[in-house]
Amino acid sequence: MKALFDVASLECSKKITNTYSTSFSLAIKMLAPEIQDDIYAIYGFVRCADEIVDSFEGYEQELLLGEFEAEYKKALERKISLNPVLNAFQKVVHQYQLQDLVIPFMKSMRMDLTKKEYASVAEYEDYIYGSADVVGLMCLKVFVKGDVQKYEELKASAMKLGSAFQKVNFLRDLKYDYESLGRVYFPGIDFNALTEANKKEIVAEINADFEEAFQGILKLPVEAKFGVYTAFHYYKSLMKKISATQPNEFLNKRIRVSNPLKLLILGKSYLRYQLNLIV
Repeated sequence: MKALFDVASLECSKKITNTYSTSFSLAIKMLAPEIQDDIYAIYGFVRCADEIVDSFEGYEQELLLGEFEAEYKKALERKISLNPVLNAFQKVVHQYQLQDLVIPFMKSMRMDLTKKEYASVAEYEDYIYGSADVVGLMCLKVFVKGDVQKYEELKASAMKLGSAFQKVNFLRDLKYDYESLGRVYFPGIDFNALTEANKKEIVAEINADFEEAFQGILKLPVEAKFGVYTAFHYYKSLMKKISATQPNEFLNKRIRVSNPLKLLILGKSYLRYQLNLIV
């Protein structure tokens, strides 16, 4: 029975999520059980594409990404794939009509193969839209269970949350992106001579994204609100560490939140949520 293969496929996406991101794994577990599997399927897909362009140096990355995209399209057409991650993802794409969101995501993944710097704000924003904003929109489609009116109401906030998470990731992974991949995402910034003023400008931009995103979190359905709130506070904690980091340290270390602190954030988030203090 295909149902058994579908279960096994989803387990692969869950394993990928748990292996690559303890923070998102915790946040997904805080979602209502009926929507967790769909978010695992989305994360499995985007993580595989991201790993191809970020981690598979020494292999034919362009060929691998092209094959991955071609197999995704076949999975979408056939409604089945022997690739477990694609098999789980195609089901969610069909259920929530995510096809138009996958296109800009894959465009940004292809940009990572060749583009090293973003000279203009327009290019930078285009990349972030495809690599992060649309992922937030995919998740939002699941959170609102296909409710078009609710989706349109929360769309802008979901995109801002995706942008904030991505920009924090840029700063967190700056050392690896710059030294190993040769990438610089923020336009007009020389990270070899990063100043405090540069840092404050970037931090202010991210905090503005967070502020707008939070207004949308407050309006999320109850099934999704606590999980997204937990992820939000994890990234806000990471942002605090980034804000306290000296400009010359960004290229010397990866800024991270320890696992014990992640659990503390989870506990505090749960308490505030239960006491209805997330306003």
